[in-house]
Amino acid sequence: MYKIPANTLFTGQTLVYMPECHSTNAEALKALQLDPKVSEGTVIITSNQTAGRGQRGNTWESEPGKNLTFSIILKPSFLHPKDQFRLNMAVSLGLYDYLNDQVSDVKIKWPNDIMLGNQKTCGMLIENQISGQQLLSSVVGIGLNVNQQTFTLSSATSVAKQKGHPFDLNEVLGELLQWIEARYLQLRAQVDMKADYLDALYAKGEKRNFRSGDEVFEGVITGIDSVGLLEVELKNGKRYFDLKQIQMI
Repeated sequence: MYKIPANTLFTGQTLVYMPECHSTNAEALKALQLDPKVSEGTVIITSNQTAGRGQRGNTWESEPGKNLTFSIILKPSFLHPKDQFRLNMAVSLGLYDYLNDQVSDVKIKWPNDIMLGNQKTCGMLIENQISGQQLLSSVVGIGLNVNQQTFTLSSATSVAKQKGHPFDLNEVLGELLQWIEARYLQLRAQVDMKADYLDALYAKGEKRNFRSGDEVFEGVITGIDSVGLLEVELKNGKRYFDLKQIQMI
C-alpha cells in the first residue's frame, strides 16, 4: 500500500507495511531486539493499529485506513541521554513544519502533541533504549489524523476536516518523512532548535489552569528547561514539571 518515499536520504527507505497490528512501536522494538543493526530510518506502518499507545497510558483513537499510524527507528547515538528531549523537539518540529505547510493555527502542545487550534491532530510517543551513558536507539511512534471525520472526543480533529478535502495517505507520508528527516539532520548537526520549538509552543504566554496531583492552580507557560521540563510562572515564582507532574485543564 505504501511506497518508499523518493526524496529522503534514509527515513522510510526501509518500509514495513502491516495491514493490522497492536502497536507499531511494539513491532519496532521487537525488530530492534531481533536485529540491533536494523537500518536507521526504518518505518513500520499499519492501516489498523488496535492498541496504539500514547503518553500517560492513553490509547490513540484512529479509524482504520483513514490516518497515518507508524513508527520510525532512529539511532541518535550522538545524543547524551540527558539531552534526549532534543530528539523530541526535532520530531515535534518536523510534524509542525509539515502541518504548518498545509493548514493554519498549528501549535506544539508540550511535550508531544500537535494542535490545530485547540484540537489535537497528532500524537507522538518516543521510546529510547539507553545503556549507561549512551542512547542506543529510539523508536518514534506517530499517529496523525489525516482523513478521519468523526471522533469520540470533541478535542480531536484531522487535517482533512480542517482543510475541507481528503488527502492521499502515501503522499502525506512521503512529505511528512521529508520534514522529520530535515529536522533530524539539523539535530545531528547540533543545530539549536529550542527557539523554533518555543515559537510554536501551544498556550505559551497565556494564563491557563493546571492540575498537579491534588493541586489546581493558574499559571503561564514561559518555556522549557535544558532537559525538557515545562517552565510555568506562578504567583510565587517559576516551577518546573515533567509529564507526570502536570496537566493543563
